Amino acid sequence: MAKLNVNGRDFEIDVEEDTPLLWVLRDHVGLTGTKYGCGVAQCGACTVHLDGVATRSCSVPVSAVEPGQKIVTIEGLGAEKPHPVQLAWAELDVAQCGYCQVGMIMAVSALLAQNPSPSDEDIRSEITNICRCGTYGRVLAGTKLAAARMASNRG
Repeated sequence: MAKLNVNGRDFEIDVEEDTPLLWVLRDHVGLTGTKYGCGVAQCGACTVHLDGVATRSCSVPVSAVEPGQKIVTIEGLGAEKPHPVQLAWAELDVAQCGYCQVGMIMAVSALLAQNPSPSDEDIRSEITNICRCGTYGRVLAGTKLAAARMASNRG
């Protein structure tokens, strides 16, 4: 029995211990915002936050998640009000097809929580998600816009 805290809610889920967290979130918790992309933690479409760290959920067995750890999915990121990254993405029309963008938003929001003023190189080295549409320039611009807005809200 897996005990998970997802988006502030506790769940007890009866699954095999090697079941990837991605499938637990989608099939057992019912949160389908997190996407399956490659299944080998390369593309980043499945990125969620695990205690604030961007984590590729397709490669994490549910047994590796401790009961006290907090999981945040895209549904939880902007639950009360849109996150600055979500607002920047919408304003700059970052997404093209949009499939990878949930993972991008989760990766960028985790980066900005750790590094509120990243350089272009920081962004390029930390955001390793794959976008088949090639929106990397817009991802960079969206990240910088979100960082600037978050900085202006802090002080």
